[in-house]
Formats: sequence, C-alpha cells, structure tokens
Amino acid sequence: MLRADLLPQAWIAPAKVRQLRALLRHRISLVRLGTRLRNRIHAVAADHGYDRSASYWTGPGRGWLAELDLPATSLEIVTDCLAVIDGLSPVIDRLDWELHQHARSHPRVKVLSTLPGVGEFTALVMVAEIGDISRFPSARKLASWGGTDPDRARVGPEGPARAHPPSRVRRGCGGPLTRRHRPPSARRTSPPATRPSPNGAGRRSPPSRSPASC
Repeated sequence: MLRADLLPQAWIAPAKVRQLRALLRHRISLVRLGTRLRNRIHAVAADHGYDRSASYWTGPGRGWLAELDLPATSLEIVTDCLAVIDGLSPVIDRLDWELHQHARSHPRVKVLSTLPGVGEFTALVMVAEIGDISRFPSARKLASWGGTDPDRARVGPEGPARAHPPSRVRRGCGGPLTRRHRPPSARRTSPPATRPSPNGAGRRSPPSRSPASC
C-alpha cells in the first residue's frame, strides 16, 4: 500500500510545536493535581461534618482549617495536601508567565483571543494542538479532527446525530425510525399467511416488500 501511495500522509509537528504542547500539558497536569488535592481536603472536612460557604484557601479559610478538631490521620492528610498545594503555586505561576510570553509573540493567539469565551490560554492550546492549519482542506475536516463535528457528537442515548439516515435504511422500509412512526393500521398484527402445500403442510408465503408490511 505504501508503494502504491494508498496510505494517507501523517503530519508530524515540528520540535518547537511539540515543546509548546509539552509545556501546556505539563501546566494542565499540575493544575489538575492541585484541584484533586483541594477536593481531598473538602472531602476530609465534610467527612467530619465541617463546611464553610467561603473559600478554604484564603487567609481566613486557612485559619478555619487549622482550628478544626480532626483526628490525627485526617489532620495529617489536610496538612500534607496544603503543603503540596503551596509548593505547586509558584511552579504554576512560573509556567503561566512562560506561556504568557509565548502568547504575546504569536499572532494567531491574538486573533483567537478576540472570539467570545476564548482566553489567552485556550487560544494557545488551540494553536499548539492544531499546528499547521493548512493541513486541513476544510473547516469540516478540522472540526472532525477536533471532535466538534455534529456527526460525531453524542447527543442522546440512541447514539450520534446524523445529518442523513444510513444508506442501508430504505425509504419507508426496514429502519427503526420508519417502524417507530408507522401508523398502527400499517403494522402487522397477525402472523403471516400460509400456503397449502401438496403434502398438506403449511408453508409461509414470502414477505411482501411494500412499506406497510416490511
């Protein structure tokens, strides 16, 4: 297949783009780690009946956590999680500064940031993950690659939405939609008729191909 040129070409991102992707994904993983640790502290406090409507991570929130009457192990978990969160904060701040410098020097990030709901970080992720946009022949191809194509989006328990019914479903016959919307008078309510055979045994007649009986 390769000799016959039947395999599609694969695009490999340049080293600069791969490094930007790695930096973005590293920052995302650290932020998710901090979120998991904060959720763990919330769970420990709730497990012992403690909660507050305000933030846990401000000055008053930290003081409130320090005053909780927790068992030794639970207190150790909260203390360790807070220590890791405090260690992550300067690292994430440094990564944010580096990514901000990347965004300032990239013209595509400035254009994407003008879209509603797209910030600097989201625009930089789009630029890094898409790479060379000219490798997509159309906007539909780009949407399909990114998983935002309506044909691939799962919209309900019956599966993905389709703009057109599958070719194997004939008009008026054989498909679940046609059976569902067929009027009751057109549905078969009795077993198929039988033809008498020479030996006296009944034989089913071939099914009709009309829409009312298929």
